[in-house]
Amino acid sequence: MVAVPGRWDTVLSQMDDLFAKELLVVMGKGGVGKTTVAAALGIAAAERGLRTILAEVGARQDAARSLGLDGDGTDSRETVVGGGLHHISIDPERAMQEYLVDQLPLRALADALAASRLFTYLAAATPGLRELLTVGKVWELAQPERRTPGAEPYDLVILDAPATGHGLALLQAPRTFAATARVGPIARQGDKIDATLRDPGRTAVILVTTPEETPVSETLVLRAALREQLGHEPDAVIVNSLLPERLNGAEMRAVDVALAAIGASGGAADAANVVADPSHRHRRPALLAAHARETRVHKQRAQLRRLRRALDGDVRVITLPLLITANLGSAEIAELSRRLR
Repeated sequence: MVAVPGRWDTVLSQMDDLFAKELLVVMGKGGVGKTTVAAALGIAAAERGLRTILAEVGARQDAARSLGLDGDGTDSRETVVGGGLHHISIDPERAMQEYLVDQLPLRALADALAASRLFTYLAAATPGLRELLTVGKVWELAQPERRTPGAEPYDLVILDAPATGHGLALLQAPRTFAATARVGPIARQGDKIDATLRDPGRTAVILVTTPEETPVSETLVLRAALREQLGHEPDAVIVNSLLPERLNGAEMRAVDVALAAIGASGGAADAANVVADPSHRHRRPALLAAHARETRVHKQRAQLRRLRRALDGDVRVITLPLLITANLGSAEIAELSRRLR
């Protein structure tokens, strides 16, 4: 590999810029590796010496399992992963109980209200309340004075947000509730959380995609929605699962010619002008595999160019390679973290 002067300094500077925020929100279409990227960012930040927590929502444990933690989805405590990295799976019901304890004068009153079946039904039926409680807990993790007794604040909170539509609703919830309540503790806290989310100096939004037509299209739609609904430009787009180029143009044409020579479908050359060569036939599976792979590579590069053109240099684009593995675990995520660094 030929070193490009200044290239790695630029990449490290970009990562330092992201890690200087209080909150990183990682968003994207389902299936693009959003959780994997969030976990890799968490490892990278912790190895920079930041006390970091990776938060996932809805009592999920996807990130926890990928980091090698055991969990059945019911434990919403802050768990030490190691090396300065922590993990939490936020349960809206537990977040509501914490909020009631913080707001009400008596712990017994808060416990009684949280245990009330009627109150629980009303809370569950209130549109957007679960999202508000969830993002409120994410915000609380980064506060200098935590409402959780004895808890320390984090230098960086990384939110593995739900898939696109739900993720947007999560970020909009504080402003929606603040506007509805207008006065009182919910309005005040909603305003505080919303101010943090909309402040580019405190919150960064990272979009994750793969270099394929539908994910790239959804990423561009999500970027437009973020700008329109939250006034927030993404700080970076991470393109995951990028295949490396193996063959140059001349080599790809040679594969096409060989395929045409043995009458295999998919060759770009004109078979009528190529003398059939039986010696190529035993190579047919390898030639077909090479052709299919490089065709996919070229399609990925076309989508990457399309993404860059649409972003027009306003948003940085970071690429991560496709890792071929039977099981994506902590070792593979550590490798992606090294690539990010």
